[in-house]
Amino acid sequence: MDPTAAVTADTFNFLTLFMRADWVVKLVMLGLGLASLWSWTVILDKIFRFAALNRQANTFEDAVASGRSLEDVAAQAGDRPRHALPRMLQGALREWRDARTKGAASDSQAAFLIQRIDRVLDTIIARESQRVEEGLGALAIVATASPFIGLFGTVWGIMHAFQNIAIQKNTNLAVVAPSIAEALFATAIGLIAAIPAYIAFNALSTRAGKYTGRLEGFADDLSTAIQRRLAERV
Repeated sequence: MDPTAAVTADTFNFLTLFMRADWVVKLVMLGLGLASLWSWTVILDKIFRFAALNRQANTFEDAVASGRSLEDVAAQAGDRPRHALPRMLQGALREWRDARTKGAASDSQAAFLIQRIDRVLDTIIARESQRVEEGLGALAIVATASPFIGLFGTVWGIMHAFQNIAIQKNTNLAVVAPSIAEALFATAIGLIAAIPAYIAFNALSTRAGKYTGRLEGFADDLSTAIQRRLAERV
């Protein structure tokens, strides 16, 4: 019987390649598929999260720039706002009120107040930065490890294919090709998992850095506003 008779176009479709693969290669493919699904979950979550955070930041910054008092804007945000900007404003005003209840402040006390406010704002920024960067490490792992895991599956599959060739004592390309294709499919899945994760990691890291910079800029504006209030009381 001609060994090429069973080779058709369907022999090389993805499902057939997976089903014919060695069990080790199947595990590699399944692992890479789960890693890709995991990375896409992180990617979509971060895209929507950054869009919501920046939209809320725009609204709050517009309220601050509207000419209303900072106290009114902070009160409108509620007792426990989820966004970092109103929490920063409320933290700065809390320190300001504590200092104001103690009466007139000397230059050293005013400087100490600014330092306290800066520490409060820096703490909020650090926590928020850590929160928005959660999940990016997973993308980095998928981006760097997936090609090597896929390559391992390919090497294992090729070794298995050569073993079958030696047993069958048949080097006909029509017989060898499906086994080689099964092995190479593992590398393809590794790249499919790694490329989006790599691109998303760089893009989302940039967006996280820009968002942190936005928080730092707002913190500088708050510190300047408090210093202006202190100067007006002198």
